[in-house]
Order: sequence, then C-alpha cells, then structure tokens
Amino acid sequence: MTTPRRSSPTLRRRRLEDELKRLRHERRLSSTEVARTLGWSQGKLSKMESGEWIRPNPRDAEDLGKLYGVDDAKLNELIQLARDSREKDGWWYPYRKQISHEYSAYIGFEAGAAELFAFEPLMIHGLLQTEDYARSIFAASAAEMSPEDVEQRVAIRATRQELVTRADDPLRLWVVLHEAALRTVVGDEAVMAAQLSHLAEVSKLAKVTIQVMPFTAGAHAGITGGFTIMAFPDELDPDVAYVENPAGQHFIEDGEEVGRFKVAFQRLQAKALSIEASLDLIADMAK
Repeated sequence: MTTPRRSSPTLRRRRLEDELKRLRHERRLSSTEVARTLGWSQGKLSKMESGEWIRPNPRDAEDLGKLYGVDDAKLNELIQLARDSREKDGWWYPYRKQISHEYSAYIGFEAGAAELFAFEPLMIHGLLQTEDYARSIFAASAAEMSPEDVEQRVAIRATRQELVTRADDPLRLWVVLHEAALRTVVGDEAVMAAQLSHLAEVSKLAKVTIQVMPFTAGAHAGITGGFTIMAFPDELDPDVAYVENPAGQHFIEDGEEVGRFKVAFQRLQAKALSIEASLDLIADMAK
C-alpha cells in the first residue's frame, strides 16, 4: 500500500470544521440555538466542531450552510469539503479498528504535511525506524498487543515512511535526536547496528536532516520531552504541534502556542551538533 501524494482527509475535515465554526460565530448563534433549529442533539454539533466528526455527512454540511445563509458558491464548497474529508479516503482507513482516533488523526496530519520537525529524546523517530527496531518498540511498550497487532503496527509505520522515501514530492523531515536515543539498545546489538546504519543511509536523502543533541549539551529546550511540528502546503491549513506522553496524545493548534514549539525547536537546532558532526557520530556508532 502506498501513500497518496499530499492527500489527507484529516486536513480537509479540519478545514471544514473550522469554517463551520467561524460561520456560526459570525452569525452570533450559540451551538444550542443551532442544534435546536436543526433538531440535532447538542453533542452532534459539538463533535462536528471539535475534531470528532469522523465521517462528515454532506447533508449536515448543507443544512448548516443554509442556516448560516451562505451563498451558493460557499454552500457548494462546504458540501464538497464534507465529501472529500471522509476518513475512508485515507490509506490508513483499513486499520481503523486497530488504532486510536488520536493516532488516526496524527497519521492524517502527517500525510498532508509538507514539512515535519521533531525532537526525540529517547528513541529513533518513527519515520526513521527500521522494521526490527519498530517491532521491538511495540513489543516492549504495549504488553497487551498480540504478535498480530505488533505486525500491523509495524506495517502502518512502514507505510508512513513512504512519505520520506517516495520520489514524488517527499516530506521535508528535520529530526533532532538526543544521544540517549542512539545509545539505548532497543531489541539487541544487531537491531541497533542495523538501525544506526539505516540512519546514516536515510540521511543522504535530499529532504532529510538529522542532528544529534549530545550528552555534553546539558540542559536544552526539549528537556521536558519530545514534540513534533507539522507545516502544510496550503496557507488555509495552519501548523500543528503534537506531543505524546503516558497521559495521552495531544494536538496543539493555537497559533501562539505552536509558535513556542517552533522557537524551542530552533533553539534545539542551534544547540545540537552540526549536521556533519551528527552524521559522523552516527557513522562511528554504526561501525
């Protein structure tokens, strides 16, 4: 299974949700008033405006557009966005029963991104992992997973990586890895040796940049944990930051808050080893 070029129903759905919320606010209508007028439950509209609208119904988008008094062009735009943003159009849809809603949303954002910047303090970034490394990560971190579940997760990760390796408009990827991620033995020595060699190889791709934050750097802007920033080719799709921890997966979409993550990443880039020194270190460790 291959990943479509810059295709993501997740982005189109977010754009639809944001537009419908904007129109409601412009008309100075409360969600309660809208739900009552259309005979909907309060929860239905809330899900539609909060990112939980998994399979948008074009008729619902049409009803909202008419209620908000939009012209025919805008109405047709809303209906088309609803048609184009159904989750079943994403390559990950067949795995929907095996992955969480949050992970599905992350894959959708990633699939539509033009650039991705990430800091990883303890493990190799998912888009740079070998299958054996990924398999070891899943087996160790999710005891409730069956061997079949692990293999499905590995397959999903491998498909995601086509965003980086495809010849047609690959993702621009810049990852800062802490040295701890390189020295933590995942699987066994053979798995790690292959993983380090893979990093050295993938770093040769024109749109992949890897830097290493050495132990000697001390405290740094990512000391509290890893994070990801995704930027999209269309200005109508604002950047999003993502953090994951034991409490769950979280998307940050407020522009000011995303800006703080961008500043933190710039500080990490400045404090990490240069690109050349980083690759030299990885190559030495891979020997």
